[in-house]
Amino acid sequence: DVQLQASGGGLVQAGGSLRLSCAASGFTFDDYAIGWFRQAPGKEREGVSCITSRDGTTYYADAVKGRFTISNDNAKNTVYLQMNSLKPEDTAVYYCAASRAITILTEVWEYEYWGQGTQVTVSS
Repeated sequence: DVQLQASGGGLVQAGGSLRLSCAASGFTFDDYAIGWFRQAPGKEREGVSCITSRDGTTYYADAVKGRFTISNDNAKNTVYLQMNSLKPEDTAVYYCAASRAITILTEVWEYEYWGQGTQVTVSS
């Protein structure tokens, strides 16, 4: 049974940090693209970051570039999203997703597996 478990969300003040984790079970991250998306109330789900398990290539949306860092631990089958200098506009439910690919994937429709989401709230 393939599952992705996202965790690490919470309430933080503007300027603070959080680290999200995405743990996979039922499959290994060999030759997968693992992405983070977020969805704020009333808005569409948007891509935040992506990493390829084969060679660690990364992608960041312009809104988070320089503040967020994605990393993977293939031995633990886990991907992390370190979020620094958080802003109120980062408030959203954050989802991790995975799909077999050796290139960066940035669109919702490109992903096969999805986690359940974790709430991130940044207060001003």
